[in-house]
Order: sequence, then structure tokens, then C-alpha cells
Amino acid sequence: MGAPDPRLDAYIAKSADFAQPVLRHLRQVVQAGCPDVEETIKWGMPHFYYRGKNMAHMAAFKAHCGFGFWHGDQVTGAEADRSAMGQFGRIATVKDLPPKAELLKLVRKAAALIDAGDQVPRAPKPAPKPSLPAPADLLAALRRSAAARRTFEGLPPSGQRDYIEWLLEAKQAATREKRLAQAIEWMEEGKSRHWKYRK
Repeated sequence: MGAPDPRLDAYIAKSADFAQPVLRHLRQVVQAGCPDVEETIKWGMPHFYYRGKNMAHMAAFKAHCGFGFWHGDQVTGAEADRSAMGQFGRIATVKDLPPKAELLKLVRKAAALIDAGDQVPRAPKPAPKPSLPAPADLLAALRRSAAARRTFEGLPPSGQRDYIEWLLEAKQAATREKRLAQAIEWMEEGKSRHWKYRK
């Protein structure tokens, strides 16, 4: 086994009293199920690596713990309990976990998936949103300002949609007029709708 990482000891020690036995149990099961596992802290929580690949992770929160395998449902063979991080839902005691023998099998399966070179499946990309026609008042304002029109026409469809949706979401006519004036001003300056948030 890789050398135990003292940062995991510190993480467990500073966790809430209810979480400490859960985290110690999970750590022991992972070490027993995969003797070559390496421990580290990544993204502020304990992670277990095998052959340089992410295998599992655990974390303690205010009132529960989370534990999961990097290969997710490929390891457990069932859809995960999404009420918390990982595949096992909100874990408050060791009894909330599958029996030790079952967890050991899952750890071994996670290691076998890494040995086999299996990749974590990526979620499919969402379908692009359909184009949204520009409202008449926006089109009229763009006809009056060549600079704003150039900016609007140069924006990608998502950038055009940002301006259109902002106008359409206005609940009162006065708000819509104010937004339209602001949109034209920003576009005359060559700015996208969310220019304030871009670096």
C-alpha cells in the first residue's frame, strides 16, 4: 500500500464526532480492498488513487458524510442515491453504508475498472437551444444604431439570446424600455449582455 497520508488523519480528526467513525471505516475498507491505493487530499477532501487514477473520494459535512467512486454507477451497478455526494446518499453512521463485505467487492471492482482502462463516461452534451427571434422593439432600435447592430449581429446565437431574453423577461413596459435603452448603449460600446462578468 502507498504510505498513509497524514493529511487524511488530520481531516478525520477535525471532522464532527459523528463523522469520524464513518470516515475511518471507509478509509479502512478502501485500503483493505485495494492494497496499492494511494491517499491524497484533492478539492479539500480525501481522495483515493490507484495507478495514478482517481478511484474514490469521501467527505464530511455538517450533518452527514459522502462517499463515492469515480466510475460511479459502473461500480455500484445501480443508479446512485443523489441526495448527497457520491453514490450512497447521506451517511450519518456506518450502518448507513452497505455491509463491509459488499463495500470491499465494490472497491475491488473500482480497481478492476481502472486496470481494464475503462474511462468514466461523460454526460452527453445538451442540445443547443433553438434560436429566439428578436422582438420588434429591439429590431427597430438596432435599425437606428449601426454600431449596436454590428455588435448584435457579431454575437454568437447565445449572446443574442442573452439580450433578447433579458428584454422579454421584463414584467412592466417601463422596465422593458429601460432595458432596451441599456442594451443599445452596451452594444454601441461593443459589449455583450454579461460584459461585467467577463475577464
